[in-house]
Amino acid sequence: MKKNSRGFTLLELMIVVAIVAILATIAYPSYQGFVLRSHRAEAIEGLLSAQLRQEEWRVKNGSYTSTMSNLGTPTSTYYAFTATASSSGVPTYTLTATASGSQTADTDCPTLTITNADVKGPSASCWE
Repeated sequence: MKKNSRGFTLLELMIVVAIVAILATIAYPSYQGFVLRSHRAEAIEGLLSAQLRQEEWRVKNGSYTSTMSNLGTPTSTYYAFTATASSSGVPTYTLTATASGSQTADTDCPTLTITNADVKGPSASCWE
């Protein structure tokens, strides 16, 4: 006599759960890395925008500014922006974006900097 079986056995269900768990353990770290890099792109955009406004400030005022509010501080939930400027000798500035909140998990690039000479730190890979 033929027996019609419907549904899944417990063993089949456990195999599917195990496969999904394995895929999740592989995919989740990649996803987290992608999220950190996308937030870093937001910081890069803010720094490049502030760099442009810093040059505009120098054209209008003859020196660079150390006050981010003069540059229209970029808004970010994940980074805090600061500016330092020196007018002794050749005027220079450094703009910095420091990770805050959940972005502190980005241990590869916790801070991003850019100077008036367009030197980007801490490494070129952080700016990609």
